[in-house]
Amino acid sequence: MRDFHQPGRSAVFATNGVCATSHPLAAQAALDILKQGGNAMDAAIAGAVLLGICEPQMTGIGGDCFVLYSPAGSEEVMALNGSGRAPAAADAADLRARGLQTVPLTGPDAVTIPGAVDAFCHLSETHGKLGLDALLAPAIHYAENGVPVAPRVAFDWPTAAKCLNEQGRHHYLINGAVPRVGQMFRAPGQAEVLRRIAKDGRSGFYEGEVAEDMVNALTALGGVHTAEDFAATACSPTVPVSGPYKHMDLFEHPPNGQGATAILMLNILAQFDIAAMDPFGAERAHIEAEAAKLAYDARNRFIADADYTTRLDHMLAPETAQKLAALIDPNRAMAAAAPVSEAVHKDTIYITVVDKDRMAVSLIYSIFHGFGSGIATSKFGLLLQNRGAGFSLQQGHANEMRGGKRPMHTIIPGLLKQDGRVTMPFGVMGGAYQPNGHARFVSNIVDFGMDPQTAIDAPRCFADAGELRVERGYSDAVRQALADKGHNVVIPDGPIGGAQTIRIHADGVLEGASDPRKDGCALGY
Repeated sequence: MRDFHQPGRSAVFATNGVCATSHPLAAQAALDILKQGGNAMDAAIAGAVLLGICEPQMTGIGGDCFVLYSPAGSEEVMALNGSGRAPAAADAADLRARGLQTVPLTGPDAVTIPGAVDAFCHLSETHGKLGLDALLAPAIHYAENGVPVAPRVAFDWPTAAKCLNEQGRHHYLINGAVPRVGQMFRAPGQAEVLRRIAKDGRSGFYEGEVAEDMVNALTALGGVHTAEDFAATACSPTVPVSGPYKHMDLFEHPPNGQGATAILMLNILAQFDIAAMDPFGAERAHIEAEAAKLAYDARNRFIADADYTTRLDHMLAPETAQKLAALIDPNRAMAAAAPVSEAVHKDTIYITVVDKDRMAVSLIYSIFHGFGSGIATSKFGLLLQNRGAGFSLQQGHANEMRGGKRPMHTIIPGLLKQDGRVTMPFGVMGGAYQPNGHARFVSNIVDFGMDPQTAIDAPRCFADAGELRVERGYSDAVRQALADKGHNVVIPDGPIGGAQTIRIHADGVLEGASDPRKDGCALGY
């Protein structure tokens, strides 16, 4: 239990349904859908699409999603890959011939076909109750009438907006200026697109005038995208990957997502007595940082489109973790792993919903970098993701850019089971941090017995790009001890990631927790 003398937030307890996400309007919209008779899938879709209006620098219908879910009355964990593919004519060799070593973050080369809308349409049809018109109504309302800009969104907007093209500045600035806290942001073009999806389903987005608007925006800049690329987009039901950590089983989305990295990292941490360490001390932070370097190095080598990932069994094998753990010196930091070719970033949203029948949904949805590629379409103001920056240009690499291929993805939903029972859908936003964040969250729960809200609130650190980024929640003494071990310790300008979760107690009570690092909350009824 938290110290009520100190600032903080309590978990939310309810029995009929809970939503936890990064913006309160989206959490409320999801709850309203449940009260209208929708299920957790309906609520998650409604909240996620609205988040594209509430947090447009983070996500939108020009992006991708991944989903883990457990249907009502079942303990099975299912997965859906809602990530898009490179256009058919994309070729790493063309970029190499232009002298490029990585995919540029802005510009059409980075734009893969958005996959989220197809995924939402599929999930609504196969697992929802209410229909797309009801689910998209909240986002249409707020896109037309406006959303007051929330504090964390306003904090992120100025830096993210630097990439916007002329049309992007027109649609995502207000009178040429970055929106202030409380200022109303409207997206009437997106409202029209959402109305077309509500009426015509996926064809309202991937065909006709909306698809034409996206193709025109890309080809005008030299993109090789075609109407056929958009029309051919299809999500993929798939099978999760999983691994045990003591008495818990962690389920992750398979490649092209990086979820296996979290399982490998926990497998490495399992070789150490983490529970005997100070949860906020230098020893744990050091071992975690070293495990992250090793796990992420494996990610950079092996994770790619599922059709090209061939070393997943090796990556998740217990002996692999044992060999990697033996490389860790408890007293000295190793050099950082070679950086992955794509630029990883922090911008995404996560939403989780559990309903009265205990359907559990864990959904993550993103345009990758802040405002994605920076390319907005002329007519509707749709922002296009820059997920193609997730490809490698290295010839022969499993993750090499190729037409029709999915890039390695940073966004990953998570879900925990205990004794065969689905107990906790969760997610940790933060781009590259996400596998590390998953591992830390699970360790906080399992090794230190933290309740979900405490596990989320706890300070974080992350070894990334030659730095050990340590939040201000750690003491100066810990930072010095880490520096003494050879880490390049820095305090990041912003917090590391954000998280939400819902614990499903055995007695049927739902416990929702949401990260104070974001604007959002958990709500239940």
